[in-house]
Amino acid sequence: MCQCCAEKKDIYLPQLATVADISQMNVTEKYLRLAMDDGQFDFLPGQFVEISVAGIGEAPITISSSPTLGDSFELVVRKIGRVSGAIHNLKRGDKVGIRGPLGKGVYPVEEAKGKNLVFICGGIGMVPQRSFINYVLDNRGDYGDVAILQGTKSYDLRLFTSEIDAWSKRGDVQMLETLDEGDPRWKGNVGVVTKLVAKIETDLKSAMILVCGPPIMYKFVLMALAEHDVPHGNIFLNLERKMKCGVGKCGHCQINHAYVCMSGPVFRYSDLASLPEAI
Repeated sequence: MCQCCAEKKDIYLPQLATVADISQMNVTEKYLRLAMDDGQFDFLPGQFVEISVAGIGEAPITISSSPTLGDSFELVVRKIGRVSGAIHNLKRGDKVGIRGPLGKGVYPVEEAKGKNLVFICGGIGMVPQRSFINYVLDNRGDYGDVAILQGTKSYDLRLFTSEIDAWSKRGDVQMLETLDEGDPRWKGNVGVVTKLVAKIETDLKSAMILVCGPPIMYKFVLMALAEHDVPHGNIFLNLERKMKCGVGKCGHCQINHAYVCMSGPVFRYSDLASLPEAI
């Protein structure tokens, strides 16, 4: 949905959606595919929704699927509290409430056309990045080189393994994956995701870099990119972890004068110069 249409909706009123598919991804993450009961759901990569379970509450979750998926969209929910626990207990056919799509700071879908792209993902940071990754792959001719870096703490916490395997077999994608901890079942790279930066074949200074992961990762990724003289204007950071209400009312995501849920969740790094507390 375009932003002007989203603004015409009642931002406080959830719309019903049906759980079309649900499955356990690992010990903490649950995958959901949702279909809106009133039809098509249009959004941009980087936008999020507030998903609610009646009588329990709601939580902000960034959409993981590409807008090209069609009449449904996908979320991945980590079990960390009461609301997420209730979402994990849902079954196919159950109803949930959806507010959104929300967020004005989205991935640079149009600006990135014709340019080389590097996605740097840490752990569950793959979830929101996957929306733009699959959008790019579904419109492959519109974009330049694509490199995807994924770092995960351990083998059992890996996400979208079959998808990552498919990406690694494509001739038009450089897929690099690493685990923080070695494992007998793992034959690939071992170490933090920043160790993969030196292996990127694309010229980093001219590429657009998309970053999402745990807070501590940002500091070291930005240091690694600085070593390659990547302009701050070419780096985009997803700060979704700080959101709560989604509409700038609760103040949970306020950083100085900015609200992550309103101005983000995706920010150009150069725009964060006045918000050092953001990362």
